[in-house]
Amino acid sequence: MKNFKISIVTPFYNEADSINLFFESIWNILNNSNFSYEIICIDDGSSDNTLEILKKFAHNNPDIKIISLSRNFGKEYALTAGIDAAQGDAVIPIDADLQDPPELIPSMVEEWIKGFPIVLAKRASRTTDTTFKRGTAHFFYKVINILSDVSIPENTGDFRLLDRSVVEALKTLPERTRFMKGLFAWIGFDHTTVYYDRQNRREGKTKWNVWKLWNFALDGIFSFSTTPIRIWTYLGLTIALASSLYGLSIIIKTLVYGISSPGYASLACLILFFSGINLVGIGLLGEYIGRIFIETKCRPLYIIKEKIGFQEET
Repeated sequence: MKNFKISIVTPFYNEADSINLFFESIWNILNNSNFSYEIICIDDGSSDNTLEILKKFAHNNPDIKIISLSRNFGKEYALTAGIDAAQGDAVIPIDADLQDPPELIPSMVEEWIKGFPIVLAKRASRTTDTTFKRGTAHFFYKVINILSDVSIPENTGDFRLLDRSVVEALKTLPERTRFMKGLFAWIGFDHTTVYYDRQNRREGKTKWNVWKLWNFALDGIFSFSTTPIRIWTYLGLTIALASSLYGLSIIIKTLVYGISSPGYASLACLILFFSGINLVGIGLLGEYIGRIFIETKCRPLYIIKEKIGFQEET
């Protein structure tokens, strides 16, 4: 008898080309497993026929459940919606593009049965990424782990197993700016790691670009560290001290040698430099104030337009 249940949580955004392959691949694994399961599909406001295809699969399989969001909220929020709705004893988020292999799920469940509340799936290498992406990813993890009090494992994405106790802890975190990798790390709990080689996307196109990745990285840094603004405090003090010493040297030179010819070029450079410093500081302060503004509005993380297959839980 299958005495525990695993929830597979997958966000979908314009993934019509990938759905058939996704279910074909994941069913080959789940149907040969020794546990019961549910597959929670979150349609994140897709503009193609993703939702219609998901409904066709759900109509023929009661283990498939669908959450349709009222618009595109973003992957972090879609993932949150799926985790909130999951009923399993353990939850495994996985992307629809199959770059994270479903074949790893049985190994993750085995580690969970041994007593680990979190099982991380870590990439053994990043050979499928471009040199630019490998370099920027490595730099990001180095920066955020230096700045943050929470250590975020490098080369681990959302693909992992979370025990029910971990999921309940995660659901108590209400922040609106969601950086799920950081939230997964912040809640703690013991964990183990399984390794895998990440594959290229089989169908469809990635929804990420350099600009989105840059903003995502900023969300991660500013959500889990106040060090950047603290650094700016020390930088301001250092500049103020250096300016005071420079001003004192000018006074001494004037008293000793008299007034020299004005250096307009030097003056212009100093004005531009300190203006730039001020603007960067204001921008940094604005990043934190903007996030405070978002939090104080207390809007819901997501809005559900339609739920399919959840009758037994409601």
